[in-house]
Amino acid sequence: MFKTVKNRVWAFDAEWIPDPVAGQMLYKLPAAMPNKEIMEAMWKEGGATEEDPTPYLKTVLCRIVSVAAVERYQTGSDVKLHLLSLPRDSQDAAQTDERSVVGIFLSKVGEYKPQLVGFNSAGADLKAMIQRSVVLGLSMPAFCKRPSKPWEGDDYFDSRNSEASVDLKDVVGGWGKATPSLNEIATLSGIPGKLDVDGEQVASLWLAGNLDKIIAYNEFDALTTYLLWLRIAHFGGHFTTGQYEHEQDLVRAMIATEIRENGKDHLQNYLDEWERLTEYLKQGQVAGHPVG
Repeated sequence: MFKTVKNRVWAFDAEWIPDPVAGQMLYKLPAAMPNKEIMEAMWKEGGATEEDPTPYLKTVLCRIVSVAAVERYQTGSDVKLHLLSLPRDSQDAAQTDERSVVGIFLSKVGEYKPQLVGFNSAGADLKAMIQRSVVLGLSMPAFCKRPSKPWEGDDYFDSRNSEASVDLKDVVGGWGKATPSLNEIATLSGIPGKLDVDGEQVASLWLAGNLDKIIAYNEFDALTTYLLWLRIAHFGGHFTTGQYEHEQDLVRAMIATEIRENGKDHLQNYLDEWERLTEYLKQGQVAGHPVG
């Protein structure tokens, strides 16, 4: 269980695909080979089977195409939430470049020093961005700066002794099959899990040029990660029940603002599913079946 809730929290999630350039370099594939065929070759090298044609590849072999985060910033008793996502403009080639996506995110982490919160972030999302930063030749001194002693500052490389980065999977996980997926623990808690897209579809969406849908899916996962963090923080005593309910209302208000002011209509699906799950849990409790 995490011991602290910092005044700036970023609940984040990253989306990646097999990197065609990595496939060409490692497996000496023809320069003219289409990206789809390169990815298929990479999955084959990664152990693809008829039952699992798109196996999980080492993150260093994958290109990060989107990062999203919910920021909670508290000053005194005032709490503000923001939904952040990269790239901001899916039609701008400079913004969709992986160097931009990873570079902006990690440079801002280094600048603002938020408490990062993820699900499987210690072994996947955060490590993927570190690995890809090395591959891309990025320099991130502020993000990489480590304190001489664990209690003297934030350390994004030491999840055992620093709470600069909190992996919720480590908090709720067990051995092997005892560890729930984000979708499982979120849905059973009344929080939207997977909606109309899952991680296995990201590569196909990218090949089809549908980056907007990837970004939308990424934002859904960031919202889910944040709401799960709130629930675990309530479990751990960081929020009273009244405070927890108020924090959820802040999320609803933030989503409504994003829909109204920024045209993010896809977030209405998230709100609708959240309401459906909330009502389902209430009905189950009233009927004498405490499903929540």
